Amino acid sequence: MSEVLPQYDEELDARNLACPLPLLKAKLALNGLPIGAVLKVLATDAGSQRDFRSFAKLAGHSLLHETDEQAVFAYWLRKEH
Repeated sequence: MSEVLPQYDEELDARNLACPLPLLKAKLALNGLPIGAVLKVLATDAGSQRDFRSFAKLAGHSLLHETDEQAVFAYWLRKEH
């Protein structure tokens, strides 16, 4: 049985970028989205796991889901404000 992944409104490809660039690009992308929109971010930097968890908590957004498949990390962030 395959996992059902959250729907998203926009996707950001931040693969092959070193931290903090994936997080900075995600923050800019979220700024341009309406409240309630979901941003899916793809990253290859292993440090992004810690960064996106902390960012969601500190910024007040929801980290709906995250995956790690073949060294590509995916995050679904919902803009809350």
